[in-house]
Amino acid sequence: MDFELDLAPSEESINEIRSGLVEHNTPFLGGIDRRKVAYYVKDGERKVAGITAEVFGEWLLINFLWVDKSIRGGGVGAELIHKLESYAVSQGCHSCMVDTFSFQAKPFYEKLGYQCQMALENYPISHSRYFFTKRIV
Repeated sequence: MDFELDLAPSEESINEIRSGLVEHNTPFLGGIDRRKVAYYVKDGERKVAGITAEVFGEWLLINFLWVDKSIRGGGVGAELIHKLESYAVSQGCHSCMVDTFSFQAKPFYEKLGYQCQMALENYPISHSRYFFTKRIV
């Protein structure tokens, strides 16, 4: 058996490892529904805000939330969160999870009722990363 360090792994190599993990996880997670979902705010054809997430079983996993600086602070982000949470409840979700950096939106999520479950200090170097959850039913 040989061990090999690859400092520039190809997408093919990464997918090979991912496929092995998916195969291992399938008996445990294979039957669980997993769907991507997004909400957008548009000004004409241009997106000025949006949120992407996935429904994973009974959880909503928020991936990205972005609001253009021209409309930031006007409640658009909170409205996107509320709309997505409502959709998640309609799909049988009971909870949400999101992470954010210390320079991003920690107070924003706290104001919306999210509770910090874990913090990684000095991540990746001089900031912190926070992991939040919220019950939505």
